[in-house]
Amino acid sequence: MDALTDRAALAEVIAELESRSVSQFRTLHAPAVTAELRAAELGDAELAHRAMLLQCGVLLREGRSAEGGALARRVLDWAVLHDSPNLLARAHREMAIFHRQIGDLADALRHAVQCVSNLADSAAPALRARHLMSLAVALDDNGSAGEAQRRFDEALDLATATGEFELALHILNNVAYIAYENDDDAGARAFVGRMRETLSHCGRAFTANELDTMARVEMMSGRYAVVEELLGAVLHENSAVRGDEGDALAECLLTLAEARRLDGRHDACQVALDAAFAMSEERGLETVRMRAHEEKAALLAATGRFEEAYEEYRIFHALFASLRSIQREARAHALHTVFEATEARKDNERFREMAYRDALTGLYNRRYLNEKLPAILGAARIDRQPVSLAIVDLDHFKRINDTLSHSTGDTVLKQVSVLLAEAEASIVARLGGEEFVLILTGVDAGEAHRRCERLRRQLEAYAWGPITGELAVTTSIGVATSPCGDDTMPDLMARADENLYAAKRGGRNRVVGTSTAGG
Repeated sequence: MDALTDRAALAEVIAELESRSVSQFRTLHAPAVTAELRAAELGDAELAHRAMLLQCGVLLREGRSAEGGALARRVLDWAVLHDSPNLLARAHREMAIFHRQIGDLADALRHAVQCVSNLADSAAPALRARHLMSLAVALDDNGSAGEAQRRFDEALDLATATGEFELALHILNNVAYIAYENDDDAGARAFVGRMRETLSHCGRAFTANELDTMARVEMMSGRYAVVEELLGAVLHENSAVRGDEGDALAECLLTLAEARRLDGRHDACQVALDAAFAMSEERGLETVRMRAHEEKAALLAATGRFEEAYEEYRIFHALFASLRSIQREARAHALHTVFEATEARKDNERFREMAYRDALTGLYNRRYLNEKLPAILGAARIDRQPVSLAIVDLDHFKRINDTLSHSTGDTVLKQVSVLLAEAEASIVARLGGEEFVLILTGVDAGEAHRRCERLRRQLEAYAWGPITGELAVTTSIGVATSPCGDDTMPDLMARADENLYAAKRGGRNRVVGTSTAGG
């Protein structure tokens, strides 16, 4: 299997992982890591970063905000640098999720807007629906309920029309919970009805998150028997209810406890509360533990034990203050981690760029050429496009150094580099000494010869007098063209070098080129 086939197969694997529903997020991490490693082996940075973004989504959904945010930032920076709209849109979405998790709602909205605006018009409907939902959530968080609902409706229409029922259920769960938070009983109940209808197409039971939303909606109308029917199974040790997030089952227990208290079933409320406390201790769910103390205070007050209720409320308040402090520190740590990752990447890119640059002229160096030219030829071979290479050598340069000074010679090299950088070339590099290389992608032999001839005349006509006095500065240029990218870098360089020496032997200050070996 050749590299192109390998890339196509890997792209299909990553596309399948990207299409998995939210409820399947735990199935993504291992294959995404494998895909990233394979993409690195194939030298495909785009696929590698898509695989990294899948890992980022898992980290954020597991609550590992600092790690997920740093990875999302890394992918976003790469996407900006390499002008990859697809990755830009996806990375902005993960950054929106990160900023929402750490309570930075304004930045969450900023990234959510970008995650939609960077989507291509040809983006798959399911992808567009996911991004619209992220924007809707961010708009709602920032107080724009009307704008949020419009995006939710659009996302839901797209998901439903394309048969993406898992996604439609996820969207409905969000809008139902928002309606509950806004005391919109009728609206919330309508969305729950649609959730039940949509589930019939999904081939699974409701998850803990979805059951908790439905129970909250039923509790608004005092339908406590229905809440019990929905959540009572969570108390059983071998419950079939699936927790799609770390705290989802514990949240169900808190909702069940509240419903039982409001229904006057105080002993049953205590049973649910005990289970919530046990699960929060077992799983380290501090927020759930704090809210369980608040619910216990309400239960004690409901049974007339006001002094105990007051003490329980004091415990809740102390935990609340402590958690706020911890969350502030966690938010600062997450932002610092993302900042450090960004700064480290910038440093790495700066050092790498320095390694690719010639110290005297600022042009690219031989190392850069050795890395980039094989890839350019490979792309040209796929597209059946020509690539031309020109070696530019200054005539009698030693005479300038010997007659004037090496400092003057350096000044000449710098000015030649400025003129070369303005040439119509994809890459301009200094090989060393007075020798330079131009890479002209998509340029055939005839056009390459014409461009190099214009360049030769421009160099000769430059006002060198103030620098070199009466000594002329001219160039000999050898050009070689690979008509369809079928040549190797050494072959193309060797042919250009042969033509350069032909130009020298022919009297210098001229261009000699061929399109094929021996042509």
